[in-house]
Amino acid sequence: MNPVRIASLVPSLTELLVELGLRDVLVARTGFCIHPQSMLRDVPKVGGTKDVNLVKLQGLAPTHVLINMDENRRETVDAIRAWAEPPQIVVTHPMTPDDNLALIARIVELFGVQAGVSERAAALTHALQRELDLTRPETRSPQRVLYLIWRDPWMTVARDTYIAAMLARIGWHTLPEAHGGASGAARYPVVRGDEPWLTEVQHVLLSSEPYSFGAQHLAEVRALCPNAQVRLVDGELLSWYGARAVPGLRYLREIAADPLG
Repeated sequence: MNPVRIASLVPSLTELLVELGLRDVLVARTGFCIHPQSMLRDVPKVGGTKDVNLVKLQGLAPTHVLINMDENRRETVDAIRAWAEPPQIVVTHPMTPDDNLALIARIVELFGVQAGVSERAAALTHALQRELDLTRPETRSPQRVLYLIWRDPWMTVARDTYIAAMLARIGWHTLPEAHGGASGAARYPVVRGDEPWLTEVQHVLLSSEPYSFGAQHLAEVRALCPNAQVRLVDGELLSWYGARAVPGLRYLREIAADPLG
């Protein structure tokens, strides 16, 4: 049996692999795979999540390539499958915070024979289940939220995205009431600025990624949603899954407790 050689084309998955003790078998990452920084300096980069350097990736001879349906292109996956000796492609698509439990279990199923992985996974699963149990919407007043990920044009998230599911965990429901499907541009609707429902928004959350919103944008967004409270939020904590879900759920409770920021 050939030694395991993992390529991760997804930042959240790269972080999870390191958290589970698989750094030594990680042979490739994207330029956006930046956490934990100190552990990844020597791991070769193979482009971005959507513009993978396939020649470099193939040269690193991975046995497994981890991808995400929402973050990587189908063309990339098809090209890898066409190699003379293709690696196993591991497709992930967590849609809710609870899906992280199955994601961790899948990594154990694939790589649990590596030293320490099962033990680390058990500890992470326990921590995640505790945060899930603590982060429930039942005792909270429902809120209408606009979560902005881009400017010029304004872009938000559909209700069937991981981000929207995270926010729903504290009873914060994203507007518009749109579902974008499993993948594609419809998952991230454009906001024109003249939608009637903008006056109903109670909170606007300005993400730190992929657009780096800052204090200079607050007044502009308040004009967009005149009846809403506006705050800057850590996009990594709300959109990265895997190991990041544990502090992410804690961060959600902080937001709910202090919605004004």
